[in-house]
Amino acid sequence: MILQDLLSFTEVISMSGPADVGSTLDIKQLCFDSRKVLQGSLFFALPGTHKKGSTFVQEAMERGAAAVVSEEIINQNSQCKVPFICVPNARRSMADLACAFYHFPSQTLSLCGVTGTNGKTTSSLLVRHICETNGRACGLLGTIEYVLPGRVEEASHTTPESIGIQSMLAEMRGGGFKGVAMEVSSHALSQERVRGIEFDVAIFTNLTQDHLDYHGSMEAYFNAKAALFESLPYQKTKRGRAVINGDDRYGRLLLDRLEKLPIKVPTITYGQSSGVDFRATNIEYTPSGTIFCLEARKRSYLVRSPLIGIFNVYNVLGALASASSMGLELRRAIKALETAPQIPGRLQRVEGKKNYQVFIDYAHTPDALENVLRSLQYLRPGRLVVVFGCGGDRDRGKRPLMAAAAERYADHIIVTTDNPRGEDPTAIIKEVTQGFRQQKYCCICDRREAISRAIEQALPYDIIVIAGKGHETYQEVNGVRSPFDDAKVAQRAMLLNQRPEPEKWS
Repeated sequence: MILQDLLSFTEVISMSGPADVGSTLDIKQLCFDSRKVLQGSLFFALPGTHKKGSTFVQEAMERGAAAVVSEEIINQNSQCKVPFICVPNARRSMADLACAFYHFPSQTLSLCGVTGTNGKTTSSLLVRHICETNGRACGLLGTIEYVLPGRVEEASHTTPESIGIQSMLAEMRGGGFKGVAMEVSSHALSQERVRGIEFDVAIFTNLTQDHLDYHGSMEAYFNAKAALFESLPYQKTKRGRAVINGDDRYGRLLLDRLEKLPIKVPTITYGQSSGVDFRATNIEYTPSGTIFCLEARKRSYLVRSPLIGIFNVYNVLGALASASSMGLELRRAIKALETAPQIPGRLQRVEGKKNYQVFIDYAHTPDALENVLRSLQYLRPGRLVVVFGCGGDRDRGKRPLMAAAAERYADHIIVTTDNPRGEDPTAIIKEVTQGFRQQKYCCICDRREAISRAIEQALPYDIIVIAGKGHETYQEVNGVRSPFDDAKVAQRAMLLNQRPEPEKWS
């Protein structure tokens, strides 16, 4: 795409360099990582946390960058033959130009965006499963993986940078996909990674304390999430709809906020409260899943889901409301749920012929941990045991809150490491234990040993929850990621801890 044509899609302060080169320069690629620049790339010198974007310009030029976009007016050598484009906001321009470079793929895809503290992964996977089961080819962008035509990539981020998103959306469009289910993180919204994407529907799952190390306050965190919904009325080709958890305090605040917009956003609410559009009643929990009555559109439906827990009832409600608003027949969407797959690392049962059960879950916030443990209380004739830790270099305020959540529901607690990153693991554990009021916990710093200890000491009919890392297959210590898979560690411990043939769970 010709540089001059491309730049017409964003705000430019100034452009310096060879005269008139912009009218003939053909841009072959967009790139923000100087190490990945190829000949003909338009390089975005993004401002970083610790370094200016201009730090990486020289390397980008040496690798063949055809032009540079930056918020800074960069001093260039008089011999330099590439244009330098100064813009007010480099990330915003990157999103604008990525949309244009890939010819606005979201405009011709049926797109569902999911945001919230907890439930994004499960909700997006459910939306995709419902679409696929009903014959609508659907891609996925989320925490666990990116599902593209003919291949699946391990995810690098919950929501990639704007260039990556637009590139993958274009690939999905070209590969015949009709829809995309996409997790939208608060970081992505703050950094304008999804700017220009046109959503058919956006789901708000809930909002609880997390990421305050980045956002600074719950108000700022909420504002980041709300931006997704406030942009819906201003899309160029679609009138997006909002699907909102009406039982969540911030969900209700979001509804009030949308009501005040000059252009109204069509909304669908869900939950257990009277007055919501998609309401769950008569909820029954079983070891194999959940059954409930759905009241929607003046009719009642029986819903059978293989997913366990009240939080998954909410995820199912949001997915059903979204699929329905995207044009899928509700009865067929409900039928599709019966074959929903196990969500990796989300109350994932570790297989083993034992008279106790082991679950792996990604719960790494106080609310998520409380929801998981509270849901499993309905299934336990024995003790409820939890193994968890807190990540390093992240929101420290939630550490004692995690302990309090565990203490409310668990009979025994083992505090261990999560991903300590650059922090001292023992210091993290000490901060966690400040939230306990009772002495029903122990601390085992080594996560492998902590998991093994919980399984070695399991009694008949116990439920063991290993929380915090879920689907992750690594543990990060001092910048190094070493292989570590909670499910595999637990399964090995179960094999080593042989017991007599178990009685059947009922």
